[in-house]
Amino acid sequence: MADRFLAIDWGTTNRRVYLIEDGQCLRTERDHRGVRATPQGSYEAELAGIRQRFGDLPVVMAGMVGSSIGWQAAPYVEAPANFARLTAAILRMDERTVIVPGVCQKQPADVMRGEEVQVLGAVAAGMAAPDSLLCHPGTHCKWTRMQEGVIASFTTAMTGELFALLREHSILGPSIANAVADNDAFRLGVIEGAKGDLQAALFGIRARTMLGDAIDESSFASGLLIGNDVSRRITDDPIPILADETVGGLYRSAIETLGGTASIIDSHACFLAGILQIRDHLS
Repeated sequence: MADRFLAIDWGTTNRRVYLIEDGQCLRTERDHRGVRATPQGSYEAELAGIRQRFGDLPVVMAGMVGSSIGWQAAPYVEAPANFARLTAAILRMDERTVIVPGVCQKQPADVMRGEEVQVLGAVAAGMAAPDSLLCHPGTHCKWTRMQEGVIASFTTAMTGELFALLREHSILGPSIANAVADNDAFRLGVIEGAKGDLQAALFGIRARTMLGDAIDESSFASGLLIGNDVSRRITDDPIPILADETVGGLYRSAIETLGGTASIIDSHACFLAGILQIRDHLS
């Protein structure tokens, strides 16, 4: 009999459903019904609707659905973490519905939910080396150190959220309202951000605007923040970036500008590889 089930990457903003049969993804659906758009008490109905569209199948979920603002909080597994430890701590909502736990570390304090499936999946699928540093850009950028295929430690940087706050709630807002591009202004920002004097460099955006010397300040500001983050993480080893080309391309450019090497790998393929490993451990 074919092994057929549903995998759901249920994040804060977005939700992606995968129909999987014998290790192959047959169908996928993405929407904006993340946990912020899903009221408490409605998760059973949401899942029933998914099963109505995809089939009455077992479900494996990961991401913020297992957080305090999701359906139910799944306990964290403390790093070092691998598939066996995640599966041992899995949260069973019923006999056919489970939520993968997140990963935490105590010193320095940090947490992740959803990324653990992707980074472990990247190594399992051969898209990242068992001993490597992985970059997972986003609102909160994750830098995960893998050792012998295990999540050994990680760091979260609020890079994307800081840019959004500057754009929406700071005096720099009008100057950085345009789309970000990987251009000379972005790379200049990366170099300036790596120098470390971030607050002064940010005010320089305001000063140039007032003096009529503005460049592409949106790209410069993004480069500042990403460059400041990247400069503290990169090593001599290649860095796999789990992202699409738009966001991942900015991080790759920043890493290369600062003398490192990086490649973009498909985060959705990483998620599928990770979920398949978890499904196998559950069998």
